[in-house]
Amino acid sequence: MYGLTRASTTLIAAGVAGLLISATTINDHSTGGYWAASGLIAGAGLVMALSQLLGGWTKWGVPRLSATVFLLAFIPVLIAAGWVVVAHQPHGNWARHHVLSWSSGIQIRGFVNDLTHYVSVLAFGIGLVFGYSFDTTGRRQRPAAVDRRQDVVTPADRRASDEPLTAEGTTTGTGTQPRTSRFGLGRRRRKPVASEGRPVDDAAPTQTTDRS
Repeated sequence: MYGLTRASTTLIAAGVAGLLISATTINDHSTGGYWAASGLIAGAGLVMALSQLLGGWTKWGVPRLSATVFLLAFIPVLIAAGWVVVAHQPHGNWARHHVLSWSSGIQIRGFVNDLTHYVSVLAFGIGLVFGYSFDTTGRRQRPAAVDRRQDVVTPADRRASDEPLTAEGTTTGTGTQPRTSRFGLGRRRRKPVASEGRPVDDAAPTQTTDRS
């Protein structure tokens, strides 16, 4: 299911990106048309990156912008690729004049001129890396419910645990029961036994013999 979802979204994104690129047949000999075509190509790269985000890499988590990737990856790519895109505008303006002047000052004017035919590729890369700046936090999971009623100690149990034990192992407080054996039976008191082997009744009167 994971591979099918990712494959489907990638295919759809490729179709959308192709439509965006095909729309760049507008007149790019003007400054407005040049930037429109570059924006559409950058949008195609963004769509391809987001297709991987929605296709299952992050398992349907909540999307967010990764500040680290944005600052350390996208900003340098934007400056480097955007430098070339600005320098190759069809008509001169303030931005193009300054970029070409700075390129001559740092001795990269020839390198910038050699990238004339790769402006579309650089624009696509800008959109692609910007899409990679997004990530997700992962699927949110609810914490498992904890039954805290088992940990509650009633006042009666607390009093029983605090009362001292007598010599017979029973508590001295009220409402307590005598200690039972391991089988749950109460301990019986032993009755005295006569010499003949019969138990002695405590309530019976003691017989005495007159030897006089």
